[in-house]
Amino acid sequence: MSDYGFYYRSIQSSLKDLFPNKSPVLIAVSKTKPYEVVREAYLQGIREFGENYIPEAISKFTKLREEFPEAATSVNLHHIGPVQSGTLRKLFGIFSFTHGVGSISSLTELLKRAEKEKKQIRYLIQANLTGEETKHGLNLETLRSMKDTLSGYQNEFCIWEGFMGMGPSSGDLFATRRVFSDFAELRDTYFPDKKLSMGMSGDYEIACELGADYLRVGSKIFGERDYAKETI
Repeated sequence: MSDYGFYYRSIQSSLKDLFPNKSPVLIAVSKTKPYEVVREAYLQGIREFGENYIPEAISKFTKLREEFPEAATSVNLHHIGPVQSGTLRKLFGIFSFTHGVGSISSLTELLKRAEKEKKQIRYLIQANLTGEETKHGLNLETLRSMKDTLSGYQNEFCIWEGFMGMGPSSGDLFATRRVFSDFAELRDTYFPDKKLSMGMSGDYEIACELGADYLRVGSKIFGERDYAKETI
């Protein structure tokens, strides 16, 4: 039996030692991991989970709720993949948050679907911090230009939580620090009441230092992923 809870709490403890005035939410990213891993992590006290693939998440977390009914209210499940129109309706009722709203058209669809489903979800707008074509999201200049209008994109069921972004695919930590710093500056200057989701297994300490409110960490908790088992 792996001690996922130990690894999870060790990360929290080390961050508290490094940055005593910061308390980000640590999301345990369980994508591609089987139900048995999620179940064990839950029993070891983890309550914040992240999943990319909606069918996979529905399968695992529906089963968790059936076995442990209290998980329906005690667990926050974060959707951390891109929001796609074809599967958007499936977000409701299983996910508490979606971190991957990468366009205004996707956001508009999400708002309309929330009105139909009448189930609450909190969303984060994905920012493309690096300009890489492989990454989704709005660039920082676009977000600055929308500082007076973005707050209108919410309703009683669909609540704007903040922004999500990722560092460069190269893993260059100097470049990561630069783009995370720019991201935090954007938030602090134009959207001071909004939260930032940034930082993964390779750069979560930098993200925490620079003001992340949500950290998305997988392999440091669950071990390396077997991407051959991914389901879309």
